[in-house]
Amino acid sequence: MAVLCWSSSLSSRAVAAALLCLLVAHGSNCAKHNNGGGGSGGKSHKQGGRGGHAAHAHAAPTPSPSPPPAAPPGGAAGTVPPVYPTPTTTNPPPASNGSSGGWLNARATWYGAPNGAGPDDNGGACGFKDVNMPPFSAMTSCGNEPLFKDGKGCGSCYQIRCKAHPACSGVPETVIITDMNYYPVAPYHFDLSGTAFGAMAKDDRNDELRHAGIIDIQFKRVPCQYPGLTVTFHVERGSNPNYLAVLVEYENGDGDVVQVDLMESRPDDGEPTGVWEPMRESWGSIWRMDTRRPLQGPFSLRVTNESGKTLVADQVIPADWQPDNVYSSIVQFD
Repeated sequence: MAVLCWSSSLSSRAVAAALLCLLVAHGSNCAKHNNGGGGSGGKSHKQGGRGGHAAHAHAAPTPSPSPPPAAPPGGAAGTVPPVYPTPTTTNPPPASNGSSGGWLNARATWYGAPNGAGPDDNGGACGFKDVNMPPFSAMTSCGNEPLFKDGKGCGSCYQIRCKAHPACSGVPETVIITDMNYYPVAPYHFDLSGTAFGAMAKDDRNDELRHAGIIDIQFKRVPCQYPGLTVTFHVERGSNPNYLAVLVEYENGDGDVVQVDLMESRPDDGEPTGVWEPMRESWGSIWRMDTRRPLQGPFSLRVTNESGKTLVADQVIPADWQPDNVYSSIVQFD
């Protein structure tokens, strides 16, 4: 049943109350992603409830009825809310190495199981699988558009920390963007897994912090690090000789992908053709090639990250490739 929230006033108390009503009406902030088209087979991605969702009885803070103006959700009544930068397409979060310095303000919520990875299926709108397992280890987050970047931000790594709540440790923790947040509560909004949200707490105060529902945090972009792993390609279910969909994972550095190009091999001797053809972003970190003729493997893949660095995995996908199989390269970003 839909919930309609309305206010005749634009006071800070009314805006905060309307925002809370919107969040309750929608449940999880994260995306419900329909993984269809291109022969991939439709799959509904259903998320769990965020912190503050009635199903988990984690009530988000409500505005104070006292005379001083109420702070936005997660803040204390009568306090001055933090200043958030206004994200734009030309002014995204700091560069991948985090060298531009300082921490930025954001808000955080959480969803799914208290000690889970977020989505019920341990996936997400980026296409990553088993994010409850290493190397993701449930330290995952949905990002709103300035973080998710229409899928180009998938795999990006951020340090997060909280200091405002008494249960916050202030110690930075690293999370990976694996999902999309459709209902942000701030210009930068991390809808974290229960595990990642609780990781920001002092010892033995994880549940106390999770019960806060919405909190103020700080964040900054940092390089991703996957020790012992190389860039990996998962050929998606539904792929066939005329449709190849590939999930790109485990990139050091930026962690994200802005372009993937494919090189086929010659049918007579199996050697690379020397011709790169651009793949199209299907969704998240999944890239596809659609053709009217059968594609000829083995396939080489060229991956470009947000910083413009490229990596070439020569003939990483064999001629006898199979859908739903993983093919690891022998290369990695510096």
